[in-house]
Amino acid sequence: MFDYRRLVPIGAVAVALVFAAGVVGVVAFARDEPAPPATAAPAFAIRPAPTPGVLPNSGTLSVHAKPGPVALAQSAVSVRYTFDRGVDKPITDNAGRHPLRPLGQNGGKLSLVPQGLGLAVDYPARCEMASERKCPRAILEGLRDDALNPGTRPMKYGASIRMAPSDLSDGANVLQKGYSVGRVSQFKLQVDHRQGRPSCVIASRARIHRVEAMVDVADGAWHSLTCSRTRTGLFIIVDGAQRAAVRVPPTLSIANAEPLRVGGKGTNKGNDQYAGQIDNVFLTID
Repeated sequence: MFDYRRLVPIGAVAVALVFAAGVVGVVAFARDEPAPPATAAPAFAIRPAPTPGVLPNSGTLSVHAKPGPVALAQSAVSVRYTFDRGVDKPITDNAGRHPLRPLGQNGGKLSLVPQGLGLAVDYPARCEMASERKCPRAILEGLRDDALNPGTRPMKYGASIRMAPSDLSDGANVLQKGYSVGRVSQFKLQVDHRQGRPSCVIASRARIHRVEAMVDVADGAWHSLTCSRTRTGLFIIVDGAQRAAVRVPPTLSIANAEPLRVGGKGTNKGNDQYAGQIDNVFLTID
C-alpha cells in the first residue's frame, strides 16, 4: 500500500531549501563582518577634553568708562560663561559673545582648572603681604556693553563658587557691573568678611540696597549663588533655596558704561580681590 505520509509537496521543499540557504548566507555574512572592538568608547568620549592651564594676561589695568550717554538693554538678555573651551580659546559666553579678558598686576594670574566634565577659573590665593600694594591681583573683564544694563527690568545674576576659610577677607567680589559709589549704579555678588556670607547688591545713583544670606559658603565645597531682582524686591538664593530678601523701589534703575567684571572691581589696590574658584557665571534680563 502506498504511504501518502511520505509525500512532501514540491513547493514546501523549495521553501525549506531557500530558507536554509538564507540562514547559511546570514551566518556566513556575520562571520565575515568584523566585530566592534570590545573597548569601543561611547560617542561623547570622542570629544577631546578642554585644555586647562594658565590664562595669559591681556593687560594690567582695567578700562573705565568715558563720560557720555548710557543705553539700556532693548530686549531679553541671557549670558552664561562655563569657561569650558580651554586656555587656547577666547573666553566668551556660551553663544560666543560678550568676551572677557584676563587682567593682572604684580604677577597675578588666572588659571582654568578641571571642574566636573569642564573647567572653572582659579584665582590667586589670598595675599598675606604686609603691603597690599604689592599683592598679586587678577580678574576677568569684558568690554563696554550697554546691552547688559537692566534699567528697572527684572533680572537674575550669579555664579557657582568654591572658597576655603583661608580665601576669606574683608572684600571678595564675585561678579559686578558698575559701582555703588560715585553716582554710577551697580549690580554685584560678593562674599565679604570672615563669616563667608554671600550678599547681593543693587545700587542706583543715590541709594544702595543689599541682601545677605546668613550661611557660610566658604567651606571648601561648591555652592550655587543667585541674586534675583524683581519689580519690588532683591532676593539671594543659595544652592536653590531662598535665604533672604529686601524691598527695592520699582523705579531703581541700573545703567552704567562699566564692563562686566568677574573676581574683583578692577586690578588696582583695594580691588576687593576674590580668592578661590568661580564657574557658571550668568546674567539674565527679562
